[in-house]
Amino acid sequence: MTTQPDSPPAVAAQGSRRRIAVILAVVLLSAFATLGRMWWRSHYFEETDNAYVEGQITIVSPRIAGVAMNVLVVDNQPVKAGDRLVELDPADSSVRVDQIKAQFRELDAEIKKIDAQIEEGRAEVQSLNALVDRAKVQVGKSRQEASRQIALYGKEVKAVSKVELEAAVAARDSAEADLSSQQAQVKVAQAKIRASQSARAAALAQKDVFAAQLRDAELQLGYTTIRAPVSGRIGKKSVEIGSHVQAGQQLLAIVRDGVWVVANFKEIQLQGLYAGQKARIWIDAFPGRDLYGRIDSLSPASGAQFSLLPPDNATGNFTKIVQRLPVKITFDPGALGPLANRIAPGMSALVEIDLRQRKPTASAP
Repeated sequence: MTTQPDSPPAVAAQGSRRRIAVILAVVLLSAFATLGRMWWRSHYFEETDNAYVEGQITIVSPRIAGVAMNVLVVDNQPVKAGDRLVELDPADSSVRVDQIKAQFRELDAEIKKIDAQIEEGRAEVQSLNALVDRAKVQVGKSRQEASRQIALYGKEVKAVSKVELEAAVAARDSAEADLSSQQAQVKVAQAKIRASQSARAAALAQKDVFAAQLRDAELQLGYTTIRAPVSGRIGKKSVEIGSHVQAGQQLLAIVRDGVWVVANFKEIQLQGLYAGQKARIWIDAFPGRDLYGRIDSLSPASGAQFSLLPPDNATGNFTKIVQRLPVKITFDPGALGPLANRIAPGMSALVEIDLRQRKPTASAP
């Protein structure tokens, strides 16, 4: 008995079933592989796309109000610390400095005048002391003469007349009065010296005040030249020639060299994260470029706590929301390479942490 070969429709049906079986097998293998990879990554990796490049941005503001006379920089221009950025009109500050210097000169002249008065007063006191000494000698003579006349007049046989006695006593009293007058004049002259010395001390104190005012005026004059406090690149320039600026007004910003990444991980992702762990970083602006860094530190509070109006879960209805905690990640030295000058603060990033790394021994929690 001979076997008839399968008919063409039967062969086609059998081939279709084989293809379907192969496709199902491939789909199942792909599904298992995908699920296995997802399980593996969920256990050994943590990642977030809520990450951004950060950097140090210094706001430049004037210390005084004024009119911009010269703007020496343009947007995106690199500058070094100490470079001149903006020059304000120095006229008002210069006038103030000149005014205080004139007051200084006037006060110096007044102090010299007082010094001359003090010297004159000392010379007067010296002259008056000589007159006092002479008056003392005259008083001594007058007292001796008066005593002698009194003794002669008191004897039984009077050797002097009453007129001579009265003249001697009057001369003594006149000499004593003259001595008292000279001594009083010495005290007056000494009081004038003390008054002049007090005026000199007050003038010196006023000179210290003027010195402080002059230093302040010179500082104000120096503030008319606004210099770069740090090195970096100019950004957000809002000042032009002729602009009237106020103290504290933002004129421009300087973006300093050196950037890092702040990755906002969910609180349920933080258990295996520690300072010192290696991180893999992708910047959205440069797809396909793998960059590497390390966890520098974890924020001491969630981002919500630093917001303008922190949530108060003790009031109203409560809905539990998973919070995020900022994690600072610094790039490894030389990791940026030619991208060092192209990666700017504000760029979006994707961060991945391999949890299989051993916890660093001297890391912050």
